[in-house]
Amino acid sequence: MYDISIIGAAIIDILAAPVSETVFSTGSCPMDTIQMSFGGDALNEAVILSRLGKKVQLITKVGEDEAGKRVLNFMEENRLSVESVKIQKDLATGINIVLINEKGERHFLTNPHGSLRKLAFEDINGCLDDAAPIVSFAGMFVSPLLNIAKMKQLFARIKGKDRFLAVDMTKAKNGETLEDIEELLPYIDCIFPNEEEIALLTGERDPFKNAKRLVSCGVKTAVVKCGADGCVVADRQGVRAIPAVPVKVCLDTTGAGDSFAAGFLWGIANGWQIDECARFACAAASCTVEAYGAAGGIHSLEDVKRRMR
Repeated sequence: MYDISIIGAAIIDILAAPVSETVFSTGSCPMDTIQMSFGGDALNEAVILSRLGKKVQLITKVGEDEAGKRVLNFMEENRLSVESVKIQKDLATGINIVLINEKGERHFLTNPHGSLRKLAFEDINGCLDDAAPIVSFAGMFVSPLLNIAKMKQLFARIKGKDRFLAVDMTKAKNGETLEDIEELLPYIDCIFPNEEEIALLTGERDPFKNAKRLVSCGVKTAVVKCGADGCVVADRQGVRAIPAVPVKVCLDTTGAGDSFAAGFLWGIANGWQIDECARFACAAASCTVEAYGAAGGIHSLEDVKRRMR
């Protein structure tokens, strides 16, 4: 039996750092690092949770190609079963180019025709019978095939078995507002937008107001990720700030939000209180930004626990 099920993307990332705007005005530009890594919201969460000791079901989709084989091999190397992975012919497994600037901030070049944008309800539904008591939908707004109607169908199916549903997101792609997704929110036990993602939905920049608004719309716990400022947590007990864990150097923010979500869910799976989960999540994110690649900074539970001392 699985401890946690994760739904979302599993792709390859090609990282280059540090990249400045001068790269577009020169014929050749040397980098400190250019490397192949692995990414996708769900794969990032699943790998971190597996390294933290949880048994994870990853529900995702790849193409029947060399990139897809590499993703599957990476999963197996990290003790993740591939039985819930849909492998589709004539589909290119997603490959992102990740340009990382001198501050460690990342910018993505993506292929809208690859597997990153092709996960559908039909790819997920058949795997839910084996889903864990905790389910993370790792990428609201990532796949256009999972529109609001399909997400509602998916969330209702998950909650029909009385599971804990967590939702992470990316930026809204088509001008969606909070009102557009309001019917989804009562299904959600915990949601993890970052400051920019929730501001795009509400038009409000204040993370405290946005966290409270999510709760007022039916979410049980709202956690707004605030980068170097930690996070803001809101629930029926109120709203409060949880500070970030200091880092020595920020090399790459790729996957920091996914590591945060993984850390939070690790706490939930262990029966922790919400604020304890948030502190552990901040510690996990701090590990991630000190290494290149979405999962490069966490290799064991001890890596994160060391940050909590």
